[in-house]
Amino acid sequence: MTMSPAIIMLVDDDVERCHEETPEAQYQTGVKLLCENGLHRLPKKYIWPPSERPTRTDTQDPNVAGKQNLQLPVIDLADLLGPKRSQVLHSLADACQQYGFFQLVNHGIAEDVIRKMREVSERFFDLAYEERAKYMINDLRAPVRYGTSFSQTIDTVFCWRDFLKLQCHPLPDFLPSWPSSPVDLREVASTYAQETKYLFLTLMEAILESLGIVEARQEETKRKEILKDFEDGSQIMVANYYPPCPEPDLTLGMPPHSDYGFLTLLLQDDVVGLQIHHQQRWLAVDPMPNAIVVNIGDHLEIYTNGRYKSVLHRVLVNSVKSRISVASLHSLPFNYMVRPSPKVIDEKNPKRYRDTDFGSFLDYISTKEPKRKDFLESRKLTN
Repeated sequence: MTMSPAIIMLVDDDVERCHEETPEAQYQTGVKLLCENGLHRLPKKYIWPPSERPTRTDTQDPNVAGKQNLQLPVIDLADLLGPKRSQVLHSLADACQQYGFFQLVNHGIAEDVIRKMREVSERFFDLAYEERAKYMINDLRAPVRYGTSFSQTIDTVFCWRDFLKLQCHPLPDFLPSWPSSPVDLREVASTYAQETKYLFLTLMEAILESLGIVEARQEETKRKEILKDFEDGSQIMVANYYPPCPEPDLTLGMPPHSDYGFLTLLLQDDVVGLQIHHQQRWLAVDPMPNAIVVNIGDHLEIYTNGRYKSVLHRVLVNSVKSRISVASLHSLPFNYMVRPSPKVIDEKNPKRYRDTDFGSFLDYISTKEPKRKDFLESRKLTN
């Protein structure tokens, strides 16, 4: 039977009315605690408007690779650093232009380091709420922050996610403030942070070479000078936890957004959840064992004057399995201005973005919900 639009609208209204209200204070504590206290229906605060919800086929089975899944380009770091470098640089440039995402394999981070990072993240979210809550603050600038959704004080509709944010650079400055439980969290996470920092620098050098900003035969001192700002740049790690959701087709783990920095290096478990907006469709990304998903952020789009673009992505949840991911976000130092490189600007390609910095981003998201690429749109010039 086909329902008319009016009936469908009534059904949507009834769905929202039938979800029992939960005291507002409970939302502030995160979805993990909601689940621990017993939850059989999705609270209204987490129900997204019908036009923004995933389809039912998206959320049916998190472990089945369907026809709508996206095969991202695969970049082999071993080949990039070997005699096939010029060929891989071409593939890297194509991935950055056509997808804004790629899977990185043979990246040099030991399987043991990856496994331990996943495990310690999961064990943090398994701690008693009172232990996690020590780090739950509303200050977006805090170097260590446990929270839920994007911002539990700003978001009008919540997403089905809890997170732990760790500022990582310079590591000796921030490590003492990281959680002391689990007891191995600092050791494991600092090792992973250092490994991903090195990987970021390796990828940035290749990306700059693919753009012609650095040259293959350029003097080592000049290459290092160009890369120095990235070596001193910001690094933030975010461990994300998405518990099983009683009604996953009504909500999102994260809504459509782009990342603010230069590159994000994402470590996933084996549960499908990440989706990328590609060719006007939402397509799931199948996790590859021990691969790292790399995506372009808004700052790299600005730096390349739009040649490499950040891409919208979102996260789905499911009713069967929890999902863990760890994002390592990298950019220039917080106090630096990000602007298009002079090497990518000419008469045919005039400057398309105004200069920006991390403070501008924080000021923006402190007053507005981060939606799609709104912040980047606010940085665009009219020409």
